[in-house]
Amino acid sequence: MAVTLAEVAARARVSTATVSRVLNGNYPVSESTRARVLRAVTDMEYVVNGPASALAAATSDLVGILVNDIADPFFGIIASAVQSELSGGAGIRTTDGAATRTGDGNPRRSPGSAYGLVPTDEKLAIVCNTGGSPERELTYLTLLQRQRAAAVVLTGGAVEDADHAEAVAAALSRLAAAGTRVVLCGRPPVTREAAVSEAGQVPQARNSAKRSHPGAATPSAPAAPSPITLAFDNRGGARRLTEHLVSLGHRNIGYIAGPAGRTTTRHRLEGHRVALAAHGIPDPAHRTIHGAYDRAAGYDAAQELLRRDASLTAVLAPNDTAALGVCAAVRDRGLRVPGDISVAGFDDLPFSADAAPALTTVRLPLQEAGARAGRLAMGREAPSPGEVATFRAELMVRESLSVPYS
Repeated sequence: MAVTLAEVAARARVSTATVSRVLNGNYPVSESTRARVLRAVTDMEYVVNGPASALAAATSDLVGILVNDIADPFFGIIASAVQSELSGGAGIRTTDGAATRTGDGNPRRSPGSAYGLVPTDEKLAIVCNTGGSPERELTYLTLLQRQRAAAVVLTGGAVEDADHAEAVAAALSRLAAAGTRVVLCGRPPVTREAAVSEAGQVPQARNSAKRSHPGAATPSAPAAPSPITLAFDNRGGARRLTEHLVSLGHRNIGYIAGPAGRTTTRHRLEGHRVALAAHGIPDPAHRTIHGAYDRAAGYDAAQELLRRDASLTAVLAPNDTAALGVCAAVRDRGLRVPGDISVAGFDDLPFSADAAPALTTVRLPLQEAGARAGRLAMGREAPSPGEVATFRAELMVRESLSVPYS
């Protein structure tokens, strides 16, 4: 028997109207209430509304692209590349339905046809900006399931929380079971088990959350295909960057990690520490500080690192945008980049080569990864479910590094 809206409301201790507001996303609801409702939806495996359930095998022309911050060029580049792959394809139609192709395969409008040619497999891309909020991420996944999205592309690192990882895995499983293609781009693999073990946590048993019927066996649903994963080698890139600094003679290196509790932050920090350990270089806690991926955070973190340790000869930033803030902080202390303090970033965003000095960084193939994610979302590539393709991170050596005190 299907779980009802009233049963979800009772479990979440809210009204049915509140559950509807959370699922529709069209009315202000407190974050704590939203989280409680979404947890009840996940635990009880609630399928949103009867008509959607009946059409579970159908999909719309909508593709959802989830990003942490659309203002961050990292996500903007990926989202743009995904969207560029969502147009074109096998068929062409005009607004009056009349279209032909020329001998070379190019479309040609038939006489009397309306204004433009529209690819028949065109998809509507919806960019969902989560702001890094786990609750907002789950809300968007629920809404995309309700809209029977043709595909969902999740970009960037994941939140390292066992309960959230399990909830996301369950949401993606429901999407896949309904026929939605799920692609992870720049994100670790997600399954109910792998996602939480990646975070080093053990999922809690949720048997009490399942509906049971006395005297009847609970049918097991067929397993949905695992999401296709396009990952970045963040560990390897960070390791190579730190090794390059060490090869220049740096031993006192300040490290600005990204926001705590995210996979990208941990992977890059692990790569940095592996390189230090390989060369027997101490890694005291005061030389690492967490900060956001923006210029202001880079500036503040660099000021704090230089206050803590005047012996630093280099500072590694969590990304290129934060690295600009680091450079500004160094200059404001009357120091030179790179003569007094070498600075490096990560991602190789478009402005990196034009910074002054040009920024040493680690290049991630954002455009390439986003384009491939778009093709996978459109079904133009068909790897086996669960496949993980890892894009190599490339060291880009420029003018912002030098030997210490050159």
